[in-house]
Amino acid sequence: MIQIQFNGESHSIQKGTTLLQLLEQFRVESRFCAVEINLDILPKSEYNSYELQEGDSVEVVTLVGGG
Repeated sequence: MIQIQFNGESHSIQKGTTLLQLLEQFRVESRFCAVEINLDILPKSEYNSYELQEGDSVEVVTLVGGG
């Protein structure tokens, strides 16, 4: 297990967890969000390949439509 920050809260996750797996765990629709890891925006094309590391800080912003 490793420790990460997810939207400001500490969580323990399995080593080797990808960002896409983490988003699925928290029921975040990856099509409608932007993700910042350690202050850098990660391209959607890397969500399935980026393995979270000990101490990573993940911030998710969900896009909401409206007028």
